[in-house]
Amino acid sequence: MGSEWKIVRLGDIAENISRPFDFSDRDSVVFINTGDVLEGKFLHSNRVFSNGLPGQAKKRIEIGDILFSEIRPANKRYALVDFEPEDYVVSTKFMVIQLLTNDIDPDYFYLQITNNSTLNEFQRIAESRSGTFPQITFDAVSHFPIILPPLPEQRAIAHILGSLDDKIELNRQMNRTLEAMAQAIFKSWFVDFLPVRAKQSARTQTGDPVHAKAKGRDTLPAPQSEAVRQACGLPPEIVDLFPDSFEPSELGLLPRGWKPVQLAELIELIGGGTPKTSNVEYWNGDIRWFSVVDAPDSSDVFVIDTEKHITISGLQNSSTKILPFGATIISARGTVGKCALVGTPMAMNQSCYGIAGINGRGSYFTYFLIRKQVSDLQRSGHGSVFNTITRDTFKSIISIDTGSEITQQFDKYVDPFLRLIHTNLHEIEALKQQRDVLLPKLISGELRLPAEAIEKFSAQAGVPDVEAILKEAGL
Repeated sequence: MGSEWKIVRLGDIAENISRPFDFSDRDSVVFINTGDVLEGKFLHSNRVFSNGLPGQAKKRIEIGDILFSEIRPANKRYALVDFEPEDYVVSTKFMVIQLLTNDIDPDYFYLQITNNSTLNEFQRIAESRSGTFPQITFDAVSHFPIILPPLPEQRAIAHILGSLDDKIELNRQMNRTLEAMAQAIFKSWFVDFLPVRAKQSARTQTGDPVHAKAKGRDTLPAPQSEAVRQACGLPPEIVDLFPDSFEPSELGLLPRGWKPVQLAELIELIGGGTPKTSNVEYWNGDIRWFSVVDAPDSSDVFVIDTEKHITISGLQNSSTKILPFGATIISARGTVGKCALVGTPMAMNQSCYGIAGINGRGSYFTYFLIRKQVSDLQRSGHGSVFNTITRDTFKSIISIDTGSEITQQFDKYVDPFLRLIHTNLHEIEALKQQRDVLLPKLISGELRLPAEAIEKFSAQAGVPDVEAILKEAGL
C-alpha cells in the first residue's frame, strides 16, 4: 500500500440514515424487504397499499443510498440505489448507508463494504452478538476499517471492476431475451396452438376444409403452406407436424389427436438424497449437489454450479443420483416450484425431484412444460408445516400429450437459444472469478495500477480500454 493511501473508520465517512416517509398523499408505495434484494440486484418491487405496510416499514430511500441487510450479512442482501425511488420505502431491517463526504468515489465505497472479506467480518460480528439470529447494527460495524487510495485511483479501480460487472449484466440481459424467446415459442406451439390455427385458417381461405391426411397427403398444398409459414414463421417440415383442426376435450378445444393425460404419464420422476452430514468423507468433493438455494433466476434457466459438493463415497452411500445434462429439477418441499435445467451433471437433495421426458419427449420441452404447470403443482401441494408436492401430485395435474416428434422438433428449434444461455452462464462465472480475484488485491493495494492507467481514467477522455490496462498492469 502506498504512503498516499489511508485507512479510515466506516463511521467517520458514512452514516445510517433513517428518513421518515410522508404517507399522507400516497395511496400505495413500493415496499422493499430484505428478501427483495440480492448481490446488488432488486429482485422484486411490490406495490402495496400504504395502510397495509408492516409496522416497521418507515424508511425512505434516495438515489445513491446503499441498502444493507442487518440480518445475516453473509447472505449478501445488499444493493445500490441507482434510480430515483420516489415512492419506495424499505424495512427497518436495512441499514441505509450514505456517504458523508464527496472526497470518496461512491462506486469504490460500495465495493469496499460489499466485498467478501467485509461480509465475512460483518457476519463474524453478527454471530458474536447473537448466535441464533445473527444481526448487526451500524454502530457495531462503525469501527470497520476502510482503505482509501487517492480519489483518481478509487475511480480507476471502480471503473475496472465495474466494467466486469457490466459484462456480467450484459450477459444476463442477453439471457433474459433468449429465455423470453424460447418461452414465447413454447407458448405459441403448445398453449396458443398458433400453427394449428394458421393451418385451419389457410384451409378455410382456400376453400379446402378437408383434412390433408384424409385426402392421402401428409403436407399442405404449396399455397396453403406458404400462407401458414407467413402466419407463424415456421418452416414447412415443422408446420406439417401440427394438426390442421381442433376437437373438443375435457380441457376445451385441443388440436386434433392431442389428448389430455396425467402429467405423470409424460415424465419420469427421479428422487434425491443427502449424504450423512456428520461424515466428512462424504462432503467437499467434486460432485455438485443441488438444493433449492442453488435454483437460478428463471431467465438463466440452467444451474451450472452448486453451493455444496459431495464425494463419490457420499454419492454411493446415499439415495441421491447423478442427473444428466438437460434433466429438469423442481423443488418439491417448502419453497415449491423452483425450476432449473441441469447444465452439468450433478446430484440433488431429497427435497427436489429430477424430471426427464419419457418416450422420446424433448428435454427442453419437458422443462418448459414443468414451468407452465408450476402454479397447478403449487396449488395441489399439501403439508401442515411445509407445502409439499409428491409423486401423486403429478398424477393430479392434467396436461396434454402432443406426441414425442413435435417435442423433439421444439428442442431443435430452441436449442440455439438455450445453448447460448448456457455459454453465457459459463462466461459469467469466469468473469465473476476474475472479479473476485482482482477486487481484494486492488482495494487493499496489493496490486497497483500504473500511473498512466489512472491518468486515463482521470482525464475522462472516452472510455479507457480496460483489458489493455489490466494487461499493462500485469493483472
